Amino acid sequence: MLSLTRKTDYALLALTYLATRAAEVVSAREMAERFALSSGLLMNVLKQLSAAGLVDSVRGAHGGYRLAQAPERITLADLIDTMEGPVRLAPCVGGGEGDANGCGASRLCPIQGPLQLLHDRLRGFFGEITLAELAAAEPRDGADTVNAGAQQP
Repeated sequence: MLSLTRKTDYALLALTYLATRAAEVVSAREMAERFALSSGLLMNVLKQLSAAGLVDSVRGAHGGYRLAQAPERITLADLIDTMEGPVRLAPCVGGGEGDANGCGASRLCPIQGPLQLLHDRLRGFFGEITLAELAAAEPRDGADTVNAGAQQP
């Protein structure tokens, strides 16, 4: 079954949080503390996001991270591709090498076409969901997911 890795989950949480903070610079430490994340893993994720051009790294005493692009321009597909590589439902779809990836039936396979269709639709769906939409989404069950762990006044 399709499942996001912990790194992708951290990346999604960090990007969504940064999207709610406009152009503000936010430290990795602040994000790690706010969401009770492993700071080491979060730092690695942020470096990967920076290398991909999704966040900017700001050095200095008041350094941290901010979005490198408008949240309307960053898609879920961008995030997943950055953290996990392109999503492929099977070796024979999504530009894979078919038989070279262990499927000896690609020429005769009756489900390769339907799998390709499903793959294309899934990729299209991920490409339509923007970070702005994710940041604006209503929390489930009344939980404030983006501000989870925020200290109350």
